[in-house]
Order: sequence, then C-alpha cells, then structure tokens
Amino acid sequence: MATRHLYVARHGAADAFGELKDAGHRQASLLGERLAGLPIGTVWHSPLPRAAASARELARHLSDVPVAEAPELIDHVPYVPSTAEMPRSWAGFFDGYDEAEAASGKRLAEALLARFAKVPEAGQPDTYEVLVTHAYPIAWLVRDALQAPPVRWLSLDSANTGLTMIEYRTGLAPTLVMFNDMSHLPADLRWTGVRTDARP
Repeated sequence: MATRHLYVARHGAADAFGELKDAGHRQASLLGERLAGLPIGTVWHSPLPRAAASARELARHLSDVPVAEAPELIDHVPYVPSTAEMPRSWAGFFDGYDEAEAASGKRLAEALLARFAKVPEAGQPDTYEVLVTHAYPIAWLVRDALQAPPVRWLSLDSANTGLTMIEYRTGLAPTLVMFNDMSHLPADLRWTGVRTDARP
C-alpha cells in the first residue's frame, strides 16, 4: 500500500509587498530544521515570491532536495459560497467577486487536488513532499481531506510556517495527521499571519 505524505506549510511572515521579513526567513529556516530528518523528495512552492523564498530557505536544511514551482499552489479563493450558505461574517469579503473570478478560483482548486491530493501511482514507492503555499490553498486541502462541505474552507486558518500533514493511502480516505502545528517556532515567531484577536 503506497502512501503520499504531504507536509504543507504557509510561507513565512512577509511585508506589504509580499517579500519575506527577517522573521519570515527565521520561520522558514526553523521549519527546514524540523523537516531535515525526513526523506523529502521535492519541495514545491507557489509562484509568489514570499512562498518561493520560504521554500529556498527551508530547503537549505534538506540534502540535495529539488525546489520547484507549482502553479496550483498560487494564492487564490478556491470556492465562493452561494448566498444561502454564506456565513454572515464573510458576506462582505466576497463583494466584487464576479462569476469569472469564481470560476477561475474553482479551476485552480480542482487542479490543486488533482495534482497533490492523491496516492502515488500503482507500483510507486511512498512519496514525501513539502508544499509551501498560502492560507487558502491549505484550507482547501484540509477541507478536502476531511470530506467537509466546500464552504468549510472559510473556517480554517494557518499561521506563517504552521505545519499541516496529510497522508494519502491506496484504498483509504485521506488522513489529516496534524494541522497548523507551530512547535518548531519559539513563542515570538508563532501566530504571525493570524488575526490578532484570534491569537491565544
């Protein structure tokens, strides 16, 4: 039974221009140290600079592991809820989203799952991959792993370099092993990227 191990993380803390801050570099480096003992085959990242820089930073701690861009990991809204299923607190967020934007986000979300949310090909060994992406794609992968309704992606948030692990095994439902784990970060680097009022 082959298993695909996905280690999914949000990029490090970034500035308003999308470039990693010093704190973001430190977060990504610490995540790399945490992953260093695993047989990682590839580090994939979003095309955006903050994710690419985070991937390169963490890969410094891995042994000769290729770092590659995956367009499916781009920051995007994966699903725009209908009016009937829209949580009241989110209603204003989707103002201005037209049908074309919603359809584009849905296509990206489907491509993300088609590429990464599946077991290895028959006869292939277990795979270990790191995905460095953004909060919304992580929420979509977790929602899918839990087989939750599409609207539930709205209730999942990830801190910068919070680690999520999902396993895909032949013949079984996906397993969410952990979500948004920050144990590799010291207290002063935890919870960045999450609303201040939601931090413990």
